[in-house]
Amino acid sequence: MNRGFYTILAAQFFSALADNALLFAAIALLAQLDAPPWQTPVLQQFFVFAYIVLAPFVGPFADALPKGRVMFVSNAVKMGGCATMLLGLHPLLAYGVVGIGAAMYSPAKYGILTEYLPPAKLVLANGWMEGLTVAAIILGAILGGILISPATADRLFGMADLHISALGLNSAPDLAVLLIFLLYMTAAIFNLYIPKVAIDHKLPKKTLFFILHDFWHCFWLLWKDPLGQVSLAVTTLFWGAGATLRLIILTWAALALKFDLERATQLTAVVAVGIAAGSALAAKLVSLERSVKVLPVGIAMGLVVISMVFVTDWRIAMGLLVLIGGMGGFFVVPMNALLQHRGHLLMGAGHSIAVQNFNENISILLLLGVYALMIRADLGVNVVIVLFGLFVATVMAYLYKKHGHDQDRAPNQ
Repeated sequence: MNRGFYTILAAQFFSALADNALLFAAIALLAQLDAPPWQTPVLQQFFVFAYIVLAPFVGPFADALPKGRVMFVSNAVKMGGCATMLLGLHPLLAYGVVGIGAAMYSPAKYGILTEYLPPAKLVLANGWMEGLTVAAIILGAILGGILISPATADRLFGMADLHISALGLNSAPDLAVLLIFLLYMTAAIFNLYIPKVAIDHKLPKKTLFFILHDFWHCFWLLWKDPLGQVSLAVTTLFWGAGATLRLIILTWAALALKFDLERATQLTAVVAVGIAAGSALAAKLVSLERSVKVLPVGIAMGLVVISMVFVTDWRIAMGLLVLIGGMGGFFVVPMNALLQHRGHLLMGAGHSIAVQNFNENISILLLLGVYALMIRADLGVNVVIVLFGLFVATVMAYLYKKHGHDQDRAPNQ
């Protein structure tokens, strides 16, 4: 790996760090406004919504310009979201603006890997990217919690012998948003130094009809390609299941481990540590040519999730959640690499990542909806865990049975 690759990683780390810290700052701003409790989970929905609505447009945008420039523009939009939050726009709407920037950013950050690196290095590169992103998720949660603390604000301003009002800020959450704005600016500076690569798949027309038609063409092209289909199905399932598992863990930890919300939230970070470890292991052990062979790990992960119902000791719980996260990271990284490679060959990297984001975020909304219905039906958390684990294992087993031999031919074909 060369300097250009590490520049890409640095830009991604600071942008992802800011994304995750900003969530907590936005939640603190809602509390400051005495917003009703239901608005807190809706924050994430506002963020995700842009990925779905803008999917037909962000792919062509990412492929029509050098990826580094796209990433710079995307971070500028995120900075705009922070600025509107500071200027008094409702946190839900301002966080939605940041979601627009994130939706624009995603096809470029992954698409550039297929354009900048040879296929043989894609799994390794994805391992680095996923591991660093997970680190940003963990550190972003920690940083966000620190920044919204009034004690932190007093300490920072005390060192500079200033007051919050001197900068036109009203509270610690406002200061947090300002500092997060600077993180996005740091990411944007790194974007300027990302090596330029050839434009991959510029659209011949820019009319609304042609863009929508092109997106749906790419959508079906990827789903009809055997290797594209399995990689897209696995990553779609992984992110939908991951978002649902995060909420299941909070409920399970309260009932089985007697954890309060703060300690239960820390358990979700334990899963992220496992994902990072599994991603790193996959980067070392799995080649692009053998990526489909990791699907049995996904089957095993679904079955291991079911064992949560027997755990009542927090130490065993931590080990189990690290194992679950590690298995997830181990099978999703090769699938990401395969999907990027197939998308690059079939339609352009940015288009394929936009299709991937569209599917993954619909999966998140649907599986969270199913989980909410199960809770509303008063199903016990252990019943939910068993059904969830069986669902993941069954879908992964079906995909392995259908596609287990698809990659016996070269992935370039």
